[in-house]
Amino acid sequence: KQSLLPGRNDIVQLKEAYKWITHPLFSEELGVPIDGKSLFEVSVVFAHPETVEDCHFLRVICPDCFKPAKNKQSVFTRMAVLKALNKIKEEDFRKQFPCPPSSPKAICTVLGIECAHGAVFVAGRYNKYSRNLPQTPWIIDGERKLESSVEELISDHLLKVFKAESFNFSSSGREDVDVRTLGNGRPFAIELVNPHRVHFTSQEIKELQQKINNSSNKIQVRDLQLVTREAIGHMKEGEEEKTKTYSALIWTNKAIQKKDIEFLNDIKDLKIDQKTPLRVLHRRPLAVRTRVIHSMDTDYVDEHHFRLHLKTQAGTYIKEFVHGDFGRTKPNIGSLMNVTADILELDV
Repeated sequence: KQSLLPGRNDIVQLKEAYKWITHPLFSEELGVPIDGKSLFEVSVVFAHPETVEDCHFLRVICPDCFKPAKNKQSVFTRMAVLKALNKIKEEDFRKQFPCPPSSPKAICTVLGIECAHGAVFVAGRYNKYSRNLPQTPWIIDGERKLESSVEELISDHLLKVFKAESFNFSSSGREDVDVRTLGNGRPFAIELVNPHRVHFTSQEIKELQQKINNSSNKIQVRDLQLVTREAIGHMKEGEEEKTKTYSALIWTNKAIQKKDIEFLNDIKDLKIDQKTPLRVLHRRPLAVRTRVIHSMDTDYVDEHHFRLHLKTQAGTYIKEFVHGDFGRTKPNIGSLMNVTADILELDV
Protein backbone atom coordinates (compact mmCIF):
# COMPACT_ATOMS: atom_id res chain seq x y z
CA LYS A 1 0.00 0.00 0.00
CA GLN A 2 2.76 2.41 0.96
CA SER A 3 4.56 2.15 -2.34
CA LEU A 4 1.47 2.95 -4.41
CA LEU A 5 0.94 6.41 -2.90
CA PRO A 6 1.56 9.01 -5.64
CA GLY A 7 4.44 11.42 -5.29
CA ARG A 8 6.56 9.28 -3.00
CA ASN A 9 10.27 9.40 -3.72
CA ASP A 10 11.62 7.23 -0.90
CA ILE A 11 10.49 3.95 -2.39
CA VAL A 12 13.02 1.20 -1.83
CA GLN A 13 13.74 -0.91 -4.88
CA LEU A 14 12.89 -4.54 -4.40
CA LYS A 15 16.42 -5.71 -5.18
CA GLU A 16 17.83 -3.41 -2.48
CA ALA A 17 15.42 -4.82 0.09
CA TYR A 18 16.41 -8.30 -1.05
CA LYS A 19 20.09 -7.48 -0.46
CA TRP A 20 19.35 -6.10 3.02
CA ILE A 21 17.61 -9.36 3.90
CA THR A 22 20.07 -11.81 2.36
CA HIS A 23 23.51 -10.23 2.92
CA PRO A 24 23.50 -10.64 6.73
CA LEU A 25 22.32 -14.25 6.29
CA PHE A 26 25.23 -15.04 3.95
CA SER A 27 27.67 -13.29 6.25
CA GLU A 28 26.49 -15.25 9.27
CA GLU A 29 26.49 -18.58 7.45
CA LEU A 30 29.92 -18.17 5.79
CA GLY A 31 31.62 -16.21 8.55
CA VAL A 32 32.94 -13.55 6.15
CA PRO A 33 31.96 -9.91 5.51
CA ILE A 34 29.89 -9.16 2.39
CA ASP A 35 30.92 -6.52 -0.12
CA GLY A 36 28.27 -5.71 -2.72
CA LYS A 37 30.83 -4.10 -5.02
CA SER A 38 33.38 -6.90 -4.88
CA LEU A 39 34.86 -8.23 -8.13
CA PHE A 40 34.21 -11.76 -6.87
CA GLU A 41 30.66 -12.69 -7.77
CA VAL A 42 28.53 -15.61 -6.70
CA SER A 43 25.56 -15.97 -9.00
CA VAL A 44 22.62 -18.13 -7.98
CA VAL A 45 20.06 -19.10 -10.60
CA PHE A 46 16.50 -19.74 -9.41
CA ALA A 47 13.52 -21.12 -11.30
CA HIS A 48 9.90 -20.35 -10.50
CA PRO A 49 7.51 -21.79 -13.11
CA GLU A 50 4.43 -20.23 -11.49
CA THR A 51 5.52 -16.65 -12.19
CA VAL A 52 7.77 -17.18 -15.19
CA GLU A 53 5.15 -15.79 -17.58
CA ASP A 54 4.15 -12.79 -15.47
CA CYS A 55 5.52 -10.28 -17.96
CA HIS A 56 4.37 -12.03 -21.15
CA PHE A 57 1.21 -9.90 -21.38
CA LEU A 58 3.50 -6.93 -22.16
CA ARG A 59 4.24 -8.43 -25.56
CA VAL A 60 0.56 -8.17 -26.49
CA ILE A 61 0.39 -4.47 -25.55
CA CYS A 62 3.82 -3.49 -26.87
CA PRO A 63 4.90 -5.99 -29.55
CA ASP A 64 7.66 -3.78 -31.02
CA CYS A 65 9.52 -3.78 -27.66
CA PHE A 66 10.25 -7.51 -27.94
CA LYS A 67 12.34 -8.30 -30.97
CA PRO A 68 14.12 -11.67 -31.14
CA ALA A 69 17.91 -11.47 -31.06
CA LYS A 70 20.37 -14.13 -32.22
CA ASN A 71 22.24 -14.62 -28.95
CA LYS A 72 19.32 -14.15 -26.53
CA GLN A 73 17.40 -17.22 -25.43
CA SER A 74 14.27 -15.24 -24.61
CA VAL A 75 12.83 -11.97 -25.93
CA PHE A 76 11.88 -11.01 -22.35
CA THR A 77 15.16 -9.38 -21.45
CA ARG A 78 15.38 -6.88 -18.62
CA MET A 79 15.89 -4.01 -21.09
CA ALA A 80 12.90 -5.04 -23.24
CA VAL A 81 10.58 -5.31 -20.23
CA LEU A 82 11.69 -1.89 -18.91
CA LYS A 83 11.15 -0.38 -22.36
CA ALA A 84 7.61 -1.80 -22.49
CA LEU A 85 6.78 -0.64 -18.95
CA ASN A 86 7.90 2.88 -19.83
CA LYS A 87 5.78 2.92 -22.98
CA ILE A 88 2.44 1.56 -21.80
CA LYS A 89 -0.23 3.49 -19.93
CA GLU A 90 -0.88 2.86 -16.24
CA GLU A 91 -4.53 1.85 -16.84
CA ASP A 92 -3.54 -0.65 -19.57
CA PHE A 93 -1.03 -2.18 -17.18
CA ARG A 94 -3.64 -2.53 -14.41
CA LYS A 95 -6.21 -4.08 -16.75
CA GLN A 96 -3.76 -6.85 -17.54
CA PHE A 97 -1.99 -7.31 -14.24
CA PRO A 98 -3.30 -7.26 -10.67
CA CYS A 99 -1.72 -4.61 -8.47
CA PRO A 100 -0.54 -5.59 -5.95
CA PRO A 101 0.15 -9.03 -7.51
CA SER A 102 -1.31 -12.16 -5.94
CA SER A 103 0.97 -14.13 -3.62
CA PRO A 104 2.69 -17.13 -5.22
CA LYS A 105 1.80 -20.62 -3.98
CA ALA A 106 5.09 -22.41 -4.68
CA ILE A 107 8.64 -21.54 -3.63
CA CYS A 108 11.55 -21.26 -6.06
CA THR A 109 14.06 -23.98 -6.75
CA VAL A 110 17.78 -23.39 -7.15
CA LEU A 111 19.09 -24.42 -10.57
CA GLY A 112 22.74 -23.69 -10.00
CA ILE A 113 25.42 -21.66 -8.29
CA GLU A 114 28.38 -20.18 -10.15
CA CYS A 115 31.39 -18.35 -8.83
CA ALA A 116 33.29 -15.99 -11.09
CA HIS A 117 35.81 -13.21 -10.65
CA GLY A 118 35.54 -9.96 -12.59
CA ALA A 119 38.24 -9.38 -15.18
CA VAL A 120 41.63 -8.03 -14.15
CA PHE A 121 43.91 -6.01 -16.41
CA VAL A 122 47.65 -6.23 -16.87
CA ALA A 123 49.53 -3.61 -18.88
CA GLY A 124 53.08 -2.88 -19.92
CA ARG A 125 55.20 -2.18 -22.99
CA TYR A 126 56.72 -4.67 -25.40
CA ASN A 127 59.71 -4.60 -27.71
CA LYS A 128 59.76 -6.88 -30.73
CA TYR A 129 63.12 -7.91 -32.14
CA SER A 130 62.03 -10.41 -34.80
CA ARG A 131 61.15 -9.69 -38.43
CA ASN A 132 59.10 -12.87 -38.55
CA LEU A 133 56.61 -12.39 -35.74
CA PRO A 134 53.07 -11.02 -36.08
CA GLN A 135 51.45 -9.03 -33.27
CA THR A 136 48.41 -11.32 -33.13
CA PRO A 137 48.01 -14.94 -34.30
CA TRP A 138 48.23 -15.06 -38.09
CA ILE A 139 45.57 -17.49 -39.23
CA ILE A 140 44.22 -17.55 -42.78
CA ASP A 141 41.29 -19.83 -43.68
CA GLY A 142 41.80 -21.71 -40.44
CA GLU A 143 45.46 -22.35 -41.18
CA ARG A 144 48.22 -20.91 -39.03
CA LYS A 145 50.91 -19.07 -41.00
CA LEU A 146 53.51 -18.49 -38.27
CA GLU A 147 53.90 -20.51 -35.10
CA SER A 148 53.68 -17.68 -32.60
CA SER A 149 52.81 -14.01 -32.05
CA VAL A 150 53.62 -11.19 -29.64
CA GLU A 151 50.18 -11.64 -28.07
CA GLU A 152 50.72 -15.34 -27.36
CA LEU A 153 54.31 -15.00 -26.12
CA ILE A 154 53.05 -12.60 -23.45
CA SER A 155 49.59 -13.90 -22.57
CA ASP A 156 50.40 -17.60 -22.34
CA HIS A 157 52.36 -16.86 -19.17
CA LEU A 158 49.68 -14.56 -17.75
CA LEU A 159 46.89 -17.09 -18.34
CA LYS A 160 48.84 -19.71 -16.41
CA VAL A 161 49.77 -17.53 -13.46
CA PHE A 162 46.37 -15.83 -13.09
CA LYS A 163 44.63 -19.15 -13.84
CA ALA A 164 42.27 -17.23 -16.13
CA GLU A 165 39.72 -18.70 -18.54
CA SER A 166 40.61 -16.50 -21.51
CA PHE A 167 42.09 -13.12 -22.41
CA ASN A 168 41.68 -10.10 -24.68
CA PHE A 169 44.79 -8.37 -25.98
CA SER A 170 44.89 -4.71 -26.99
CA SER A 171 47.69 -2.32 -27.79
CA SER A 172 48.40 1.24 -28.85
CA GLY A 173 48.68 0.65 -32.60
CA ARG A 174 50.38 -2.30 -34.23
CA GLU A 175 53.41 -3.06 -36.38
CA ASP A 176 53.74 -5.37 -39.38
CA VAL A 177 55.10 -8.88 -39.05
CA ASP A 178 58.48 -7.83 -40.53
CA VAL A 179 58.90 -4.61 -38.51
CA ARG A 180 60.88 -4.42 -35.29
CA THR A 181 59.66 -2.33 -32.33
CA LEU A 182 62.58 -0.78 -30.46
CA GLY A 183 63.04 2.10 -28.01
CA ASN A 184 60.75 2.16 -24.98
CA GLY A 185 58.40 -0.33 -26.58
CA ARG A 186 54.72 -0.27 -27.51
CA PRO A 187 52.06 0.02 -24.77
CA PHE A 188 49.79 -3.03 -24.47
CA ALA A 189 47.09 -4.25 -22.10
CA ILE A 190 45.60 -7.67 -21.51
CA GLU A 191 42.18 -8.34 -19.99
CA LEU A 192 42.18 -11.64 -18.09
CA VAL A 193 38.70 -13.15 -17.97
CA ASN A 194 37.54 -14.93 -14.80
CA PRO A 195 40.96 -15.22 -13.13
CA HIS A 196 41.23 -17.67 -10.21
CA ARG A 197 44.17 -15.88 -8.66
CA VAL A 198 44.27 -12.08 -8.50
CA HIS A 199 46.54 -10.98 -5.66
CA PHE A 200 50.21 -10.51 -6.54
CA THR A 201 53.01 -8.61 -4.84
CA SER A 202 55.09 -6.23 -6.92
CA GLN A 203 57.94 -8.72 -6.53
CA GLU A 204 55.83 -11.51 -8.05
CA ILE A 205 54.88 -9.26 -11.00
CA LYS A 206 58.60 -8.50 -11.51
CA GLU A 207 59.36 -12.22 -11.53
CA LEU A 208 56.53 -12.81 -14.01
CA GLN A 209 58.01 -10.15 -16.31
CA GLN A 210 61.40 -11.82 -16.04
CA LYS A 211 59.85 -15.19 -16.87
CA ILE A 212 58.25 -13.79 -20.03
CA ASN A 213 61.55 -12.18 -21.04
CA ASN A 214 63.57 -15.34 -20.40
CA SER A 215 61.19 -17.48 -22.45
CA SER A 216 61.83 -15.82 -25.83
CA ASN A 217 64.49 -13.74 -27.53
CA LYS A 218 61.92 -12.37 -29.98
CA ILE A 219 60.24 -10.02 -27.50
CA GLN A 220 60.91 -8.22 -24.24
CA VAL A 221 58.36 -6.78 -21.83
CA ARG A 222 58.83 -3.88 -19.41
CA ASP A 223 56.75 -1.92 -16.87
CA LEU A 224 54.44 -4.90 -16.32
CA GLN A 225 51.71 -3.88 -13.85
CA LEU A 226 48.13 -4.45 -12.77
CA VAL A 227 45.85 -1.62 -13.97
CA THR A 228 42.17 -0.66 -13.95
CA ARG A 229 39.77 -0.92 -16.87
CA GLU A 230 39.97 2.88 -17.29
CA ALA A 231 43.71 2.63 -18.02
CA ILE A 232 42.88 0.75 -21.24
CA GLY A 233 40.87 3.77 -22.38
CA HIS A 234 43.82 6.08 -21.69
CA MET A 235 46.02 3.85 -23.82
CA LYS A 236 43.64 4.10 -26.77
CA GLU A 237 43.15 7.87 -26.38
CA GLY A 238 45.58 10.09 -28.21
CA GLU A 239 46.72 7.35 -30.58
CA GLU A 240 46.50 9.84 -33.44
CA GLU A 241 48.24 12.68 -31.60
CA LYS A 242 51.36 10.72 -30.80
CA THR A 243 54.57 11.19 -32.72
CA LYS A 244 56.45 8.08 -33.76
CA THR A 245 60.04 7.69 -34.80
CA TYR A 246 61.12 5.24 -37.47
CA SER A 247 64.28 4.02 -39.12
CA ALA A 248 63.95 2.70 -42.69
CA LEU A 249 66.52 1.11 -44.97
CA ILE A 250 65.75 2.31 -48.50
CA TRP A 251 66.79 1.02 -51.92
CA THR A 252 66.76 3.19 -55.06
CA ASN A 253 66.85 1.98 -58.66
CA LYS A 254 69.14 4.85 -59.78
CA ALA A 255 72.63 5.31 -58.37
CA ILE A 256 72.67 8.14 -55.83
CA GLN A 257 75.29 10.35 -54.21
CA LYS A 258 75.19 11.77 -50.71
CA LYS A 259 74.14 15.16 -52.11
CA ASP A 260 71.05 13.59 -53.76
CA ILE A 261 69.44 12.82 -50.40
CA GLU A 262 70.53 15.80 -48.31
CA PHE A 263 67.52 17.93 -49.30
CA LEU A 264 65.27 15.51 -47.35
CA ASN A 265 66.88 16.71 -44.09
CA ASP A 266 65.45 20.20 -44.68
CA ILE A 267 61.83 19.13 -45.19
CA LYS A 268 59.68 19.87 -42.13
CA ASP A 269 56.00 19.08 -41.42
CA LEU A 270 55.33 17.63 -44.85
CA LYS A 271 51.63 16.86 -45.38
CA ILE A 272 50.95 13.67 -47.30
CA ASP A 273 47.69 12.10 -48.50
CA GLN A 274 47.45 8.36 -48.12
CA LYS A 275 44.76 6.28 -49.76
CA THR A 276 44.24 3.10 -47.71
CA PRO A 277 47.18 0.86 -48.74
CA LEU A 278 46.40 -2.06 -51.01
CA ARG A 279 47.88 -4.47 -48.48
CA VAL A 280 45.40 -3.53 -45.72
CA LEU A 281 42.38 -2.88 -47.93
CA HIS A 282 40.88 -6.25 -46.98
CA ARG A 283 40.46 -5.08 -43.36
CA ARG A 284 40.29 -1.27 -43.52
CA PRO A 285 37.75 0.94 -45.30
CA LEU A 286 38.85 2.85 -48.39
CA ALA A 287 39.64 6.43 -47.39
CA VAL A 288 42.19 9.16 -47.93
CA ARG A 289 44.01 10.08 -44.72
CA THR A 290 46.17 13.17 -44.38
CA ARG A 291 49.26 12.57 -42.26
CA VAL A 292 52.24 14.73 -41.31
CA ILE A 293 55.91 13.80 -41.70
CA HIS A 294 57.39 16.09 -39.02
CA SER A 295 61.05 15.64 -39.96
CA MET A 296 63.51 13.41 -41.83
CA ASP A 297 67.18 12.66 -41.36
CA THR A 298 69.28 10.70 -43.86
CA ASP A 299 72.36 8.44 -43.63
CA TYR A 300 74.05 7.61 -46.94
CA VAL A 301 74.97 3.91 -47.20
CA ASP A 302 76.04 3.30 -50.83
CA GLU A 303 74.98 4.08 -54.42
CA HIS A 304 71.66 2.28 -54.07
CA HIS A 305 70.96 2.41 -50.34
CA PHE A 306 70.39 4.98 -47.62
CA ARG A 307 68.86 4.96 -44.18
CA LEU A 308 66.01 7.36 -43.45
CA HIS A 309 65.09 8.39 -39.89
CA LEU A 310 61.58 9.80 -39.72
CA LYS A 311 59.43 11.53 -37.15
CA THR A 312 55.78 11.24 -38.13
CA GLN A 313 52.26 11.55 -36.88
CA ALA A 314 51.00 8.23 -35.54
CA GLY A 315 49.01 6.22 -38.06
CA THR A 316 51.27 7.10 -41.01
CA TYR A 317 51.90 4.19 -43.35
CA ILE A 318 55.69 4.37 -43.64
CA LYS A 319 56.23 1.62 -46.23
CA GLU A 320 53.79 3.36 -48.55
CA PHE A 321 55.42 6.75 -47.94
CA VAL A 322 58.64 5.21 -49.25
CA HIS A 323 57.46 3.30 -52.33
CA GLY A 324 54.29 5.29 -53.08
CA ASP A 325 51.92 2.29 -53.28
CA PHE A 326 51.31 2.81 -57.03
CA GLY A 327 50.66 6.49 -56.51
CA ARG A 328 48.21 5.98 -53.64
CA THR A 329 50.47 7.93 -51.22
CA LYS A 330 51.39 11.44 -52.43
CA PRO A 331 54.02 12.77 -52.20
CA ASN A 332 56.35 9.85 -51.44
CA ILE A 333 60.13 9.33 -51.25
CA GLY A 334 60.20 8.02 -54.83
CA SER A 335 58.38 11.09 -56.20
CA LEU A 336 60.40 13.55 -54.07
CA MET A 337 63.70 12.09 -55.31
CA ASN A 338 62.42 11.22 -58.78
CA VAL A 339 63.50 7.59 -58.47
CA THR A 340 61.87 4.23 -57.88
CA ALA A 341 62.33 3.61 -54.16
CA ASP A 342 61.54 0.60 -52.02
CA ILE A 343 61.86 -0.21 -48.34
CA LEU A 344 64.00 -3.16 -47.23
CA GLU A 345 63.75 -2.90 -43.45
CA LEU A 346 61.71 -0.87 -40.99
CA ASP A 347 62.06 -0.29 -37.25
CA VAL A 348 59.64 1.70 -35.11
